Amino acid sequence: MKPEERQTRTFEASLEALEQIVQQLESGDLPLEKSLELFEQGIRLSRECQDRLTQAERRIEILMRDNQGRPVTSAFNQPDDGQTEEENGF
Repeated sequence: MKPEERQTRTFEASLEALEQIVQQLESGDLPLEKSLELFEQGIRLSRECQDRLTQAERRIEILMRDNQGRPVTSAFNQPDDGQTEEENGF
């Protein structure tokens, strides 16, 4: 993967590529060298995704500050739609 491809790829595209690599590696039908190559690509994609998540978290922290720059926190309230946590996927 070229450096310019890495920068233009969205988080979702990187995650999709990582999922495809995992599927290929889990199949176990690859020669050792191909497996190593895919593993290296997967590690790069994993780090890229983690970096993007970290950047997004920092942006959110900045946006959630009050006028004095202090972090604003609040409890997360789930919508009461009558479903149980299991039905909501929690």
